[in-house]
Amino acid sequence: MASASATLLKSSPIIDKSEWIKGQNLRHPSVCFVQCNPTSAAFTVRASSYADELVKTAKTVASPGRGILAMDESNATCGKRLASIGLENTEANRQAYRTLLVSAPGLGDYISGAILFEETLYQSTIDGKKMVDVLVEQKIVPGIKVDKGLVPLPGSNNESWCQGLDGLSSRTAAYYQQGARFAKWRTVVSIPNGPSALAVKEAAWGLARYAAISQDSGLVPIVEPEILLDGDHGIDRTFEVAQKVWAEVFFYLAENNVMFEGILLKPSMVTPGAECKDKATPQQVADYTLKLLHRRIPPAVPGIMFLSGGQSEVEATLNLNAMNQSPNPWHVSFSYARALQNTCLKTWGGRPENVKAAQDSLLVRAKANSLAQLGKYTGEGESEEAKKGMFVKGYVY
Repeated sequence: MASASATLLKSSPIIDKSEWIKGQNLRHPSVCFVQCNPTSAAFTVRASSYADELVKTAKTVASPGRGILAMDESNATCGKRLASIGLENTEANRQAYRTLLVSAPGLGDYISGAILFEETLYQSTIDGKKMVDVLVEQKIVPGIKVDKGLVPLPGSNNESWCQGLDGLSSRTAAYYQQGARFAKWRTVVSIPNGPSALAVKEAAWGLARYAAISQDSGLVPIVEPEILLDGDHGIDRTFEVAQKVWAEVFFYLAENNVMFEGILLKPSMVTPGAECKDKATPQQVADYTLKLLHRRIPPAVPGIMFLSGGQSEVEATLNLNAMNQSPNPWHVSFSYARALQNTCLKTWGGRPENVKAAQDSLLVRAKANSLAQLGKYTGEGESEEAKKGMFVKGYVY
């Protein structure tokens, strides 16, 4: 069966930079009919002509000592961030901040991929250069947020589901042409609200459909089943729920013929609820999380890119470092938003004269998490700002 599978993976030529950005040579998936044995019925197996490219992209993002900068906040959420430093939510201010992030000198030494909001994918820097081009020059793979946000799930216990499958195929094809090479879809599960079997199944099925559609368009799907930090439950309850969620997710990924070698997983770490009185040490978080990974995640998945979920900058880095103290079957790394940007944003404050200092703050955090991915982070010299928690109850973005 392994040899049969291998023959189904059509070769895809390695694309040069110009093709990567312009996306002119769009390829189309093929369909093969495979006969298992003379007495069995033929069944259809999808063999995407992007298979080799998907594997290459996933391995590039999951490269040693590097992780993902999540800068895909919606314009509304970006407005909240800007408001926190006294700035108005205008396209010019969003452009200035995003320019600061993508143009930080040497960012590509620590960051392998950047998740963008749709506006940013088509946006230029304040110097008139395409954001995508700036990222590629830094050897950072551009990615794109493709979900359309959370809405109430009828029939559930005040839970939500993620919308965005309608029209996704045409959108992902256009994003590929614009230079994106991976995608992100975030759905959430709430422990205080159950979670109900309906909410878990809806989350898993939506992620699987999105992943199949993204691979069909040449984009590596980041699969993000976030277990929210909200609640006063202990770490064992988080572990129990995560086991169920991850089992459902990978069941439906397989049902939708998603190629595991061409995806990245962006899960929550296994931690107690944010309001739990019994706090966990980095070693406890690492032990529970790695146990869960070994039970649920196939080694074919190239990268586990953890979200920070409201942890402080230092806390997220310490927990990641603890998970990398011994070899893992996967690249265990980060895909952080607030845990990379918080100090950077406050340092900038919207002032042009603070851009370099803000970029230096971003690089400090990026380097710290790079070291954590390698298991070499010590936590020495961290600022008090970096130690502040960023949990927001009912957080949306």
